[in-house]
Amino acid sequence: MSVQAKPGDSLDLRVFILSLTVLTAVIAPLILFPESGPAMINAAFSFATGQFGWLYMLAGFSAVVFLIGLAMSQYGNVRLGGPEDTPEFSYFSWIAMIFCGGIGIAIVNWAWVEPIYYFTGPPFGVEPKSAEAAEWALTYGQFHWGLTPWAIYCLPAIPIAYSMYVRRQSGVRLSEAARGVLGRHSDGWIGVTLDSIVVFGVVGGVGTSLGLAIPLVSKLAGSLLGIEPSLGLDLSILAIWTVIFGASVWFGLSRGIRILSDTNVILAIALLAFTVVVGPSLFMINGWVNSLGQMLSNFVTMSLWTDPISHSTFPQDWTIFYWAWWVAYAPMMGLFVARISRGRTIRELIVAELVWGSLGCWVFFAVWGGYALDLQISGRLDVSAILSAEGIPATVQAILGTMPMSGLVTVVFIILCFIFLATTLDSAAYVLASVTSHKLSGYQEPRRSIRIVWALILAAVGIVLIQLGGLKPVQTSTIVVALPLIPVLVILTLSLLRWLKEDFGEQAKNDHLLMDEPSTPTLNTVPSTRRAD
Repeated sequence: MSVQAKPGDSLDLRVFILSLTVLTAVIAPLILFPESGPAMINAAFSFATGQFGWLYMLAGFSAVVFLIGLAMSQYGNVRLGGPEDTPEFSYFSWIAMIFCGGIGIAIVNWAWVEPIYYFTGPPFGVEPKSAEAAEWALTYGQFHWGLTPWAIYCLPAIPIAYSMYVRRQSGVRLSEAARGVLGRHSDGWIGVTLDSIVVFGVVGGVGTSLGLAIPLVSKLAGSLLGIEPSLGLDLSILAIWTVIFGASVWFGLSRGIRILSDTNVILAIALLAFTVVVGPSLFMINGWVNSLGQMLSNFVTMSLWTDPISHSTFPQDWTIFYWAWWVAYAPMMGLFVARISRGRTIRELIVAELVWGSLGCWVFFAVWGGYALDLQISGRLDVSAILSAEGIPATVQAILGTMPMSGLVTVVFIILCFIFLATTLDSAAYVLASVTSHKLSGYQEPRRSIRIVWALILAAVGIVLIQLGGLKPVQTSTIVVALPLIPVLVILTLSLLRWLKEDFGEQAKNDHLLMDEPSTPTLNTVPSTRRAD
């Protein structure tokens, strides 16, 4: 069980103040220069993705290859904790928390419409709205929300968890996980700066989630209540979200975030099952199997396709954008997943993210994406025309309107949106409180007062950005941060490999030590020299 933070585990003002300074430096230009500020951020984003798109591609592909190799190696048996450490959560709750914390509101927003974008603007020079375009439409949804994103999320989680539960280092931070390479510099301003960038990325991730969720829920709720979307409605929706995730943050991991995540997954499964029953189930199944095979057979090509000859913008608009998005939020996910993974092995953690995380996303795209694509192909609803003319919220509303009992389905979908975003927000507040706590161990929860402070800060940032209409620039600036985070992920990986070699290098060469000599440090235990009494 987790224990509450001791009095000495107080707010680390160095990280807290620098984080707020970085956040203010981004938001201030949006307030002072509402026209030129976003333009500068967009220019920085275009430079990052245009000049270094190849780097994002290589980083994503390398993460998948590295983690599969690590899982298959004997190091995959290393337990993230000591012999006395057992998993803190059931397997179902653990997977639910990982999935809901990592995907959040984005999946219920994009699963309906993303295949339609690919159908009308396919890759590889395919004719738009053709049969081949329809096949690639389902395939790229599986690709952009599958193995590579979850590998990017998983990559920092392992060294962070190793630092917390094997090395027993104080501090739930990236700087501690990088100590294997940075050494004493982790305690100085290099470490503080690194952690502050993480905080900014988390807040930017919240801005992205709000930017997706509030217009969608406002449109759906306004339609049901006969109310036009407005600033007042947006703020009311944000207030409800703040109450939900604030209460969850107050109750902590076991009584708050876990319960929300479990509820979220159960409700999502129910709504997906309903869609399969009332929709073209055979088309969904065939489309899923076909797209899965097409993705796996073309995985290397899709992972490294930069289109240097034809110069289409598809890789930059989609794959590179997504990989930058996942990299930007990887530190938050790494910190959160590491915190809830005590007692699991490295192999279990990799399987949980790459297999179960990918499978969860594939189901959403196969069912909801397949349903929307069938509407388009069959002519029952011109989804692409609505998407082009009115945007995503109106498109989702129109798709839901084609279902039996559409009013009830919309209500359930709105509830799902609320819970999905709440799980992301409370995970974010929990991570922010952990990163800005001084000397917090992996066996403690940050103080409630610090958790609530961050919950209120997130709500305040949301209010300011909604009023300014500045959610998109904050999202974009967060993704720009992904470029310097790529070498950070490399440092974390090298730090992990150095520790594994120091702690288990000799034992890893002898298979019999895995099970035959429990009194000797093995791959399933913590070396006695690294354990804390």
